Amino acid sequence: MVITMTANKHRVLIVASHPVQYAVPIFRLMSKHPKLDINVAYCSMHGVASSFDSGFGVEFSWDVPLLDGYPWVEVKNNSLKPQLGKFFGLFNIDIWKMVTKENFDAVIVYTGYTYASFWIALLAAKLKRKVFIFSTDSSALEPRNKLQLKTWLKKILLPFIFNLADTVIVSSTLGKQMVASLGISGKRITLTPSSVDNAWWTSQSNQVDVKVVREKWNIPETATVLLFCAKLQPWKRPQDVLKAFIQANVQNSYLVFVGDGSLKVEMEAEANSLKVQDQVKFLGFVNQSQLPLIYCSADLFILPSEYEPFGVVVNEAMLCGLPVIVSDKVGAGYDLVKHDETGFVYPCGDIDKLTTILNKILPNRKKLDSMGLAARERMRSWSPEENIEAIVKALNTINSLREHSSLGNSLSNNLISQIPPSKRNSDR
Repeated sequence: MVITMTANKHRVLIVASHPVQYAVPIFRLMSKHPKLDINVAYCSMHGVASSFDSGFGVEFSWDVPLLDGYPWVEVKNNSLKPQLGKFFGLFNIDIWKMVTKENFDAVIVYTGYTYASFWIALLAAKLKRKVFIFSTDSSALEPRNKLQLKTWLKKILLPFIFNLADTVIVSSTLGKQMVASLGISGKRITLTPSSVDNAWWTSQSNQVDVKVVREKWNIPETATVLLFCAKLQPWKRPQDVLKAFIQANVQNSYLVFVGDGSLKVEMEAEANSLKVQDQVKFLGFVNQSQLPLIYCSADLFILPSEYEPFGVVVNEAMLCGLPVIVSDKVGAGYDLVKHDETGFVYPCGDIDKLTTILNKILPNRKKLDSMGLAARERMRSWSPEENIEAIVKALNTINSLREHSSLGNSLSNNLISQIPPSKRNSDR
């Protein structure tokens, strides 16, 4: 079956679990693309209304617009216990009607195969022979909890799941390598850069008054500031940063933690017991619109996670002109961080190595500035525009392959029809 394009556009239904602040700018750009006609079907409104986030440990809603500038619809969730993170937490029956009854050429699913709604969309797309594209942001088979059983199950199940899609779109080079390691042909894997709204971040960063922000933090404008901006949870390893910073003991340097989570109280107590509370600041949860102020008032960013499929906070920091330090478990490090040029990559959990890096870079203002410029320059070629063009190219490729397949079948049938029945029978 050939993709039937409407007015030379691919008509695409995007099935998403819930509005995500990083995905929305891409949807806005997609809605304006000359080759795309999209509609976003949300299985949940999590993030729009105020709700409790177990990772941050606080109740909040994002303070940036999530539903403006693109077509979307909320699909009724028929789950008996609606929630994210559980298979039957998203059970949106009406997705079946949207896929089978409406004139979409392709379905792109962002819900993840661990939700029932994914399988509803998949079965409906297969029934109607519509293009089915599956998106994954994974970059490694090992789960966050490191259970070997899950890794083993993924190796068995994921090849089957990925092969159900016409193409699999991944968000990083490591993600592409992971999918390929499962036996999926490289021709059926599309890299769509994991990106943020580059234009917005760049624009906002140019408006920050660092002096005013530093005064609120009670940090001198001439000091060097190391920034951690993420959930204060064990897998993010914020405690590594605190230990390395204290060990480095660089004069006129400060460490700022932005975020909330289960480790906050413990880390504040440790900073107080070591009498470094004046140098170590805990700002708590900061909403999206205020983050450019945070990044631009720092000098160096760090993400030491032991599990981080990508880490778009790295994008944000680099767009604000910050060099970055990441562990070798952070997916963004592979695509965005060139060691000693845009940042540093170190072995996860190696506090001594991290301390050495801090001793080297924190006192070197000239090096920090040059690396910050290089970081911002790197982001010019890792953008939402590239993400969208990769999707359009994938749709065009699938369309072309289906056209050739359809043409081949048609020619074969025509040739067979021209062979006398007696001859056809004699060949058996």
